[in-house]
Amino acid sequence: MNIHFQHINYLAALAIIPVFVLLYFLLLRWKKKTIQKIGDERLVHAITKSYSPKRFTQKFLLICLAFAIGVLALANLRSPQGSEKVNRNGIDVMIALDVSKSMLAQDIKPSRLDRAKQLLGRLIDGLSNDRVGIVVFAGRAYLQMPLTGDHGAAKMFLSAASPDAVPTQGTVIGDALTMCSSAFNGREKKYKAVILISDGEDHDEGALKIASQMANEGVSINTIGIGSPEGATILDETTNELKKDINGNTVVTKLNETSLRDIAAKANGTYQLFTSTDEVLAGLQKQLGSMDQRTVTEDSLINYKNYFQWFLGLMLLLLLTELLLPETRSLGKNKMGVQQAIPVVLVLMGSLMPMFSHAQKDKQLIRQGNEAFGKKEYEKAISKYKEVQSGNKVGPIAQYNLGNALYKNQQFDDAVNAYENALTNSQSKEEKAKSYYNKGVVLQNNKKIPECISAYKNALKLNPEDEDARQNLQKALIQQQQQQQQQKEKEDDKKKQPKQNQQDKQKQKEEDKQEQQKPQPSKISKQDAEEKLKALLQQEKNLQDKLRKVNAASPNKPEKDW
Repeated sequence: MNIHFQHINYLAALAIIPVFVLLYFLLLRWKKKTIQKIGDERLVHAITKSYSPKRFTQKFLLICLAFAIGVLALANLRSPQGSEKVNRNGIDVMIALDVSKSMLAQDIKPSRLDRAKQLLGRLIDGLSNDRVGIVVFAGRAYLQMPLTGDHGAAKMFLSAASPDAVPTQGTVIGDALTMCSSAFNGREKKYKAVILISDGEDHDEGALKIASQMANEGVSINTIGIGSPEGATILDETTNELKKDINGNTVVTKLNETSLRDIAAKANGTYQLFTSTDEVLAGLQKQLGSMDQRTVTEDSLINYKNYFQWFLGLMLLLLLTELLLPETRSLGKNKMGVQQAIPVVLVLMGSLMPMFSHAQKDKQLIRQGNEAFGKKEYEKAISKYKEVQSGNKVGPIAQYNLGNALYKNQQFDDAVNAYENALTNSQSKEEKAKSYYNKGVVLQNNKKIPECISAYKNALKLNPEDEDARQNLQKALIQQQQQQQQQKEKEDDKKKQPKQNQQDKQKQKEEDKQEQQKPQPSKISKQDAEEKLKALLQQEKNLQDKLRKVNAASPNKPEKDW
């Protein structure tokens, strides 16, 4: 059985024990010198005859031993629960991220690229059983990371993606798709997906052909358009001025939804316009979850049996024994010795050990709930989270996870109550901010706009850097404004209805009167009509000639370098 310490670095604290031993001998030396300074050694011994050097040494050894066992508890000795075969269902996902300078536009705050990286980071967190690879592209495409199950490394590579990673500017979606296709296993005809996120400014007409070829090889391409159709300017980081083309015109980069939508249609995928991280993420997860998944059998040693609670119990036993053990000799029947102290300690330990077992059981329940949640068995996850006692340290975690499971199970009101319980028991700002944010999402999806606005504001107070909360708050405020406007219009319509009826009647009378007083139209001769028609045709011909001259004099399309 492979028993080992989880946190082996904590064992370095055992080096302090020799320091304790040195201090102990220095203390004995000091006591001996002090006795010599007092005077008659026999008189000193007579005064301190009840003092027991042996007991003093025993107490010191108990403290040293308790310290050593406490260090072992921190290091957490554990053993795997035996090797077992686990079937993992998953797919291969290649991420193609546009890092051209047009992605620095700030029509999506803080920038298109930053929001894209934030979205992909959360997507990777949810691909627990899938392999992930990354391709970055601008004027050329580069394989940033091949397919791997190491999601931590994937997020690290993702955070480093920037326009500096690709020296050639532009947007070549076709090359990026080709690079993604080469990263897959060519022998498989399914279980493969590409997530392409870009503003779509592509002049490579071969992208559609490549997408069609990849579809024949079993690859599904899902595209995300990030940016606005109205466009935005780009700040050139080298000059700190707005970027201009070769003719000196300010560049306005616009989202090209058409090309991205066509690519997704060719490769059996979906296109989404980036509106908010949560909405796009939900769409991607739904699409990827609907794909066929291959089963991979592997050894799992994830579940461990921990022994730290036994070390903690033994450490407490030793400290209580040291506390109850006197330094003096036992001179009478009423003096408590080690024999009397140990039963008292054992009784205390017997009452404290259930606390350790309950804590271990609650952590095991949370782990089982998390496993059920990952398998989308939400009813089972809810049952496990509800079994966790709310009065301990893991209570807020269980309540937070319970809220997530209830939300996934469409039990919105219960989910809100679970987040509120988590907020009541949470200690850290980070935990409270997450609970407020998730509570806001549930309320917003349930059309409770004022309540969700309050939740998002509380989340931002605790974590001002939460861009998801900020964006959702802005969207909720817009929805609230629209609701208020609609309500106001309804009230105004009710007030204006009687008055409008009177105005309509008055208007009808005036129209009838004007109709009666309307003069007959003057007649025009046939010759005059023909001359006016000829004049209009000549004016249209002159206008067309001018337009042709302007188009002939216009320069060629400038080269795109953003």
